[in-house]
Amino acid sequence: MNEISSLKALETGLEIPVGLPHSIEAEQQLLGAILTNNDLFERVAPIVEAEHFYDPVHARIFETASARIAKNNLASPVTLKAFLEDDAGLAELGGPAYLVRLAGAAISSFAVRDYAEMIYDMAIRRELIMVGNEIAAKAARVDVDSEPKEQIIEAEQKLYALAEQGKTEQGFQSFLTAVTDAVKVANAAYQREGGLAGVSTGLVDMDKKLGGLHRSDLLILAGRPSMGKTSLATNVAFNIARAYKKGLTSSGEEGAIDGGVVGFFSLEMSAEQLATRILSEVAEIPSNQIRRGDFTENEFRRIVDAAKELEAAPLFIDDTPALPISQLAARARRLKRTHGLDVLFIDYLQLVRGTGRSENRVNEISEITMGLKAIAKELDIPVIALSQLSRQVENREDKRPQLSDLRESGSIEQDADVVMFVFREEYYKEREKPGDHELDKMGIWQEEMEAPARQGGSCDW
Repeated sequence: MNEISSLKALETGLEIPVGLPHSIEAEQQLLGAILTNNDLFERVAPIVEAEHFYDPVHARIFETASARIAKNNLASPVTLKAFLEDDAGLAELGGPAYLVRLAGAAISSFAVRDYAEMIYDMAIRRELIMVGNEIAAKAARVDVDSEPKEQIIEAEQKLYALAEQGKTEQGFQSFLTAVTDAVKVANAAYQREGGLAGVSTGLVDMDKKLGGLHRSDLLILAGRPSMGKTSLATNVAFNIARAYKKGLTSSGEEGAIDGGVVGFFSLEMSAEQLATRILSEVAEIPSNQIRRGDFTENEFRRIVDAAKELEAAPLFIDDTPALPISQLAARARRLKRTHGLDVLFIDYLQLVRGTGRSENRVNEISEITMGLKAIAKELDIPVIALSQLSRQVENREDKRPQLSDLRESGSIEQDADVVMFVFREEYYKEREKPGDHELDKMGIWQEEMEAPARQGGSCDW
C-alpha cells in the first residue's frame, strides 16, 4: 500500500482494494489509546513494533511516540505535531489534525493489548504471504545453481526464523539490550551461588572451567582416536538429558529450567551403538559384555533399570552418515520446533559434508565450522562438535595436543568459542610396556601408568 492511507479511502467513500491482511481500525485504536494515555505503551511494547503496522503513516506515528516515551517525554497530538508536521503521508490524511482525531476516537483503551495482538497477527500473516510468494517464484525459476533440495532448506530456514522471532531478520539491537542480557546471565550465575550461568554438563571439573555450556557457543572437543571423545560426549549428553526439568524460565517463557533437550548427530556410529555406549556407562557394565550378552542376572537387572532411566530422557539421535551442513542445520531446526532443543552434539566434525562447491578440503571445513557457529547463534543453543587431531601428535615426544594439531585447523580454532582436548597419558604408556625379561624397568613403568589415575586423569582447555 502507498503513502495514502486506506483510512482516507474510507473517509472519502472510495472502495479499499483487496490486498494483504490488515486492520486499520485496530491500528487507529491502538495509536489513539497511546496518545491519550502514555502508560498504555508498556502493555503493548513487548508485542508490537513500528514495522508491524500496515499503514506507513501509522508506523511513523508509533515510532515517534515510542521514541518520546522511551525518553520519559510526553507523546500527545500536540507534542508529536512538531516531529510529523512535514510528513507527506500525514498531510494526505489532513496533517496534524489527524493526530487529534486518533486521540478522540480512542474509545476502548482497556482493550489496547488485544489491538496490539491483532496488529502483530496481521503482520505475521503478511510476512507468511511474502515468504510464500518468494518460495513460489524461486521454485518457478529453473536455475542450475539452485537445486530443489537447497530451496527446501532455505524455505524451512525462513519459516523457522518467522516462527521463532516473528520476523525474518533480527537487525540491530541497542547496546542497552545486549548489556541487560549480559547482566541477566551474570545474575543467573550469582543466584546459583557463583555456580553456572549455562547448562550443567554434570561433570564438576568441566563446569568449573566453563561455567556450564553457554547459549550460542561453539565448543570443540578434540583428541586422537581412542582418547575417549565419544564417551565423554555421550556422558555429558546423557547428564544434561537426565537432569531435564521443564518450567517457566527467567524470561517468563516455558522451557528448560534444569538440564535440557539434547540432539546428537552420530555420523560415525549407528544409533544402536551409541545407545549401547550410554547404557554401558549408566549400568556400569562394559559395552562389549552387553553386546555379547555376557552378564549375570544382577547385571542384567542393572541394564534394565538403566534402560528405563534412558527411556525418559529427552535425548534424540540422528545417525545419518555424511550429512551436509545445510541438512544438519535443517534437522536441528526441525527438532527444536517439534520437541525443543537446548544442546546439540556432532560426532564428529570431519564427517560432516560441505555444500560440495569447494574442492579444497580446508575451505570445506571452514564452511562447516562457520555453519555450526551459525546454528549455535540461530537456535540460541550451545553446539559441541567433536574433532579428530592430525597424526603429527604421534611424532612428538610430548603427546599433549596443541591447537595446531587440529586437523584442517585454521577455521576450527577461529570459529570456536572453546577448544577442549581429551588426552590420556596411560594410552601411550601402555605401548611402552617393558618385556617380561626387563623386570628392572617394569616397576618404573607401573608407577608411571598409575600416576595419571592418581591425578584424576588429564583434560586440557
